[in-house]
Amino acid sequence: MRSHRRIWTTAAVTTAAVAGFVVFQNVTDDSANDSDSKAGPVRTDVRKTELKVAADGSSASLGRRDTAPFSMLGVTWTDPAAKVTGAVEVRTRSASNGTWSSWLPLETDNDGRTEAGRSGVRGATEPRWVGPSNGVEVRVTAGAKVSSKLPAGLRLDTIDPGKGSSLHADPAAFVAETDAPAEPSPSDSPSADPTVTEEPTPSATESDTAPASEPPSVTPSETATDSPSPTASDSSSPSASTSPSASLPPAPPSTVPKPPVTSRAGWGADESISPEAPEYNETVKAVFVHHTAGTNDYSCADSASIVRGIYAYHVKSEGWKDIGYNFLVDKCGTIFEGRKGGLDRPVLGAHTYGFNRESTGISVLGTYTDTAAPSAVTTSVARIAAWKLGQYKGDPAGSTMLTAGATGSNGFGKAFTAGTQYSFKQISGHRDGFNTECPGTKLYGQLPTIRSLAAGPVTGLAIKSVTGATLSGTSYYTKSAITVGWSASTPNAFISKYELLVDGKSVATAAGTATSAKATLGVGTHSVQVRATHQSGKTTLSAAATVVADQTAPSFTTKPNLALRTGTVNTTAVPLTLKWKATDAASLKEVRLTAPVAKTYGPTTTSASHTVKSGVATTWSMKAYDLAGNTAAASVSGTPVILQETSATKTGTWTTKSSSSYLGGKSYSSSSKGASLSWTFTGRSAAWVVSRAATSGQAYVYVDGTKVATVDLKSSTTKYRDALWTKSWSTSAKHTVKIVVVATSGRPAITTDGLVYLK
Repeated sequence: MRSHRRIWTTAAVTTAAVAGFVVFQNVTDDSANDSDSKAGPVRTDVRKTELKVAADGSSASLGRRDTAPFSMLGVTWTDPAAKVTGAVEVRTRSASNGTWSSWLPLETDNDGRTEAGRSGVRGATEPRWVGPSNGVEVRVTAGAKVSSKLPAGLRLDTIDPGKGSSLHADPAAFVAETDAPAEPSPSDSPSADPTVTEEPTPSATESDTAPASEPPSVTPSETATDSPSPTASDSSSPSASTSPSASLPPAPPSTVPKPPVTSRAGWGADESISPEAPEYNETVKAVFVHHTAGTNDYSCADSASIVRGIYAYHVKSEGWKDIGYNFLVDKCGTIFEGRKGGLDRPVLGAHTYGFNRESTGISVLGTYTDTAAPSAVTTSVARIAAWKLGQYKGDPAGSTMLTAGATGSNGFGKAFTAGTQYSFKQISGHRDGFNTECPGTKLYGQLPTIRSLAAGPVTGLAIKSVTGATLSGTSYYTKSAITVGWSASTPNAFISKYELLVDGKSVATAAGTATSAKATLGVGTHSVQVRATHQSGKTTLSAAATVVADQTAPSFTTKPNLALRTGTVNTTAVPLTLKWKATDAASLKEVRLTAPVAKTYGPTTTSASHTVKSGVATTWSMKAYDLAGNTAAASVSGTPVILQETSATKTGTWTTKSSSSYLGGKSYSSSSKGASLSWTFTGRSAAWVVSRAATSGQAYVYVDGTKVATVDLKSSTTKYRDALWTKSWSTSAKHTVKIVVVATSGRPAITTDGLVYLK
């Protein structure tokens, strides 16, 4: 893994390029006057301890020891152009539980050519956040080559970022994560290196008002960096995040909204340690994305402390004029103002060696080589990049030409020559410039997503629901009023508004945070869509939904009617069939039977089998529903009546049989050819009830004097009270049903249990 931030220029090209930026003394800006401006500066302490270098110059170390409290550390050396080609590792002791961490690598892929022309600039590893600690051990090894030597002046810098008030700004992505810092793993605790003497140094006071001119006492082997004592004028002068100076022309407005940003005052920047005036580019043509190459196992509650630590490390340890990045973003999506000079100004940063001119640097706290950045990060990076480019009519999805401020190449094999222009994506990764792995392979792979979020249009827009309507196939049906729900994959922070379109015309407008809108439709078939407007002004249309507005009720083209059916008859359960037919002009949804029982039938069903108690008048109530919710009701009433065999008019010889299996406990049986039974009734349906067995014979059935059927009672299994033959009429009328014994050869007998009719 490699690092991420580098200044663009060398001393050789500084003069030639000076026309590309301007310097203003005491220039400030009110664009960062967020609610966090009430926070005060927080003092940070940097303590420096020289490492013991082996005689052959191939390794260095700092024995395990107690230290004053710190939460961040790094290793620096004298020559900013020198490299550590091997490994720099540390382990630390937790101040909370006393356990030692495993060996932790420090990122050495730094380009030391930063802030060229300044005296005292040092080479350095990337700083690493380790959380509150009070013990440390360091080991450094040169590369595998025999000639590899470590740079001179190796020292450990430990940083206490101080304690500041809580942040007042919300994360720009409006997404939070609650990752707790990883606990260091226990390890052996050897005694301190006897070759290096050191006495524990008391920690600095946590008071923001402690005078910087009274640093804590230290030993020669571990010295606290003295900070310039703020003068009265220093204390009273505003920071680079307050009111604009009349000497600087107004900042150009952006084409997109500014996201929430925690100002320097908000994260507790001690402006006294970087008193130099900011420098400005003439424009911002590109945004370079970085990562800080530290741990991801931090709590977002510590993000302001991490930013203060990086600030102190850049200034006090590396000798820079200010923090190198223009903006920083933590894993929860909180955006922090970086280098002073004004959020809305083209501040010259120290982040991308060779290409700081005409660019802005955004660095994400953490390492994203093997881990993808959360959506909160990509959202916030895209928002601040779009806002900054929007000030200069940039296109987050476009490309631009940048002039190289140095000569060299990158990991993609692309060579640069100082003074020559090269094409860059307007949102690029640090590795697109000079050789580095920053911003990590995973985050670099997310840059297309970041560009898409920043540039628009809205993606993934789709209608998800149409409340107040019923979906059938590909169409929705409603009476009139609907609520359309939608979703989009683009975070709502990038969406200016939504519009609900009916037949291509906007009928409702909703905020970019909305997920639904209402509409009232006229009768007919309509095309309904949602249009999303990205903050860039680009629009996206969802796929259309077909919605049919229907206010015509369905109808029963065949009114409900009843007919007796075959089956086993009981006094409490006479089998019958309920029939109907319902239709609708648009689309019938269902037909519901609401009494005497509740049943629901599909739109193509026209009959159903039921049973009903004999001798009881029963009303069958039905309601038809169309897909729009319109309804129509209909009903039919009927009373099934059982006529026992004893009520029939009989001819010929009949024998009475008794059994609890018969209706009323008795039945008639006859084997006499021509013997008959007749029932006369007034009704609209009739069923002859018999007993059946393997020896049962046949009978003729006459209705109103006309023979209508020959019924065979034979059955392989014995059955009782079996409605074997039925007959129905369209209206109720007086009828006579007569059964006549056929006297079938070998099985002449029939046994009848009576007749049921429906009145």
